[in-house]
Amino acid sequence: MNRIFWTIVAKELLAFIRSWQLVLVVLYSFTVNVYISGSGIEIKPRNVAVGYVDYTGGGISQKILSKLHAPEFLPPRRFVSQEALSRAIYDKEIIVGIVFGPDFEKNWRRGEKSSLNVLLDATAASQAYTTLSYLQNIVLELSRSGMSVDIASHKLFNPNADNHTFMALTELLSVTTMLCVILTAVVFVREKEQGTWDIMLLMPVDPKLIILAKSFSQVLIILSGVVISLGFIVLGVFSTPLNGSFWAFALLTFFYIWASAGIGLFIAAIARDVMQVAQLSILVMMPLIFLSGAWTPIYAMHPALQALSLFSPLRYYIEGTESIFYRGTEWIDLWPYFLGVILVGGLMYWIGFRKIGRLF
Repeated sequence: MNRIFWTIVAKELLAFIRSWQLVLVVLYSFTVNVYISGSGIEIKPRNVAVGYVDYTGGGISQKILSKLHAPEFLPPRRFVSQEALSRAIYDKEIIVGIVFGPDFEKNWRRGEKSSLNVLLDATAASQAYTTLSYLQNIVLELSRSGMSVDIASHKLFNPNADNHTFMALTELLSVTTMLCVILTAVVFVREKEQGTWDIMLLMPVDPKLIILAKSFSQVLIILSGVVISLGFIVLGVFSTPLNGSFWAFALLTFFYIWASAGIGLFIAAIARDVMQVAQLSILVMMPLIFLSGAWTPIYAMHPALQALSLFSPLRYYIEGTESIFYRGTEWIDLWPYFLGVILVGGLMYWIGFRKIGRLF
């Protein structure tokens, strides 16, 4: 059985290498496409979550906070301590935190220098720094009336406030989804187009073994593409920080690729040719990517869409990857992302496996 499995895997890998057009598409997607997305895409803020700690109990802090309003900002949330505020930023409940020190309003009323501390989750560099710009403008308006304020900013996770590193990594994850779905589906649909499907059915091999071997061959191809993109583009060109474990990312990617392969199996079961694979893949992947938070942050979505995003394995994959790369999250704290990818992704693969298994 093991020999048959690896024979089928080798056959699919050889077929992939011989198809130079497909090789170019994969290389382009994992290199040039990721570079273009990382260097050229910007995200405008909407529904930015802001938290604050007010040790003053005065009116100046509330006057500043009142300027942060919809649609750019959600109503500011109050926290009892700076530790609680920092934890909320770490957990991605908010992306901007403001700390009004106990001497803030007292110093202002005395005409002395006042300090306003701002904590930024710079993995969302565009939203965080737009908020900082708003705060600076608000403070400057108050300064014209005699207020002397010094803003001290603390950049979390992305010290250089580089939006390109964030977008490049997000695009890599989206490309991984797209190619895994399409390549897995094409492997089976190509058998239909070439007229070898009936021959495959007559093979004295367990159909389950054929499905697993063909799926695994595409998993290896996508994993290779991820390594190439990570080494040359994400870590190389954009110098994206990898604060956590590379092996945690690799394992999470492995599980996620299997989940995407399940979608490809489902599409292969109902598609008659490669053109239909492309059409059906777009219909499936666009909602999947949109609900993942890759293009629009989860907190900026409608509550109904936020609930639906729980069924997108890409959401857990993106959040887990960001935690590994930017926050340096330990293995033990990554279990919600692994659990989400394994449960939701496992269900997807089981559905796709059952669907195409009926054709054997």
